[in-house]
Amino acid sequence: MSTLSGKTVAFLTANEGVERVELTEPWDAVTAAGATAQLISPRAGEVQTFDHLDKAEKRPVDRTVTEASVDDYDALVLPGGVANPDALRLDKDAVDFVREFVSSGKPVAAICHAAWTLVEADVVRGKRMTSWPSLQTDLRNAGAQWVDEELVVDGSLVTSRKPDDLPAFCGKVVDILGSAGSGSSGSGSAGSGSASS
Repeated sequence: MSTLSGKTVAFLTANEGVERVELTEPWDAVTAAGATAQLISPRAGEVQTFDHLDKAEKRPVDRTVTEASVDDYDALVLPGGVANPDALRLDKDAVDFVREFVSSGKPVAAICHAAWTLVEADVVRGKRMTSWPSLQTDLRNAGAQWVDEELVVDGSLVTSRKPDDLPAFCGKVVDILGSAGSGSSGSGSAGSGSASS
């Protein structure tokens, strides 16, 4: 397993509606590999996670999206849940943060419905990617090449379809982050991250 000591990973979610396992399993994977994880959300306080439609645990927000800077992170993870990305795509600051992160070339990983936020940020054009199946028309309309595969890597963008894909998704997030240069923030992370696939 890659050692991610010195790396910091941003997890961006809305304050409600995030699918618990799509937040906690990638979080546990990167922290177990030595990275620091931070939860970013539009509002300070807590994030309410869900197990499908049932409320699950709450997680404390580390920074609001207006306090966060792409320069402070080596990778971005976008968990799913239907309500979560639907709320994020209505938040201009969150959409701007995602757009800037993709533009930086640093790794960005989105699972399930999280691709909605990428569509809103207009960063999927020409990308080969996957998502929860109901998003395929949205992604194609936004210019992406949608495929039904558990894990798709296109440059620095990593996508998966659903919770069942989490083992492959988490493994790739750790792997691509471990290959993305040393140290947090800066052009070294950005340049080599986009070359990993």
